[in-house]
Amino acid sequence: MDLAKVKDEDKLNLCRKYYIGGFAFLPFLWFVNSIWFFREAFLKPEYQQQKQIKTYVIRSMIGTAIWIAIITTWVVLFQTNRVAWGITADKISFLIPKGIP
Repeated sequence: MDLAKVKDEDKLNLCRKYYIGGFAFLPFLWFVNSIWFFREAFLKPEYQQQKQIKTYVIRSMIGTAIWIAIITTWVVLFQTNRVAWGITADKISFLIPKGIP
């Protein structure tokens, strides 16, 4: 979709939907929202809905950063402690390494 062809009110509604959708454990929507609406929020001449769009874009960036930090922390923690956690780690693993026979 070309945002240049969309009315300002529709841009705001779409930005709001992506922002709210990120709370449904879909942080990728926050990332898309940040990228897609960045130009509308910060580089375009001012218009009535821009202030709200800017708020949603900033919050989406913050949400994306928080999710990246959480996922990175979990991956590092799990990878470094998987063997020590024993059967519990095996139960929450999707792939279980077999090791050397």
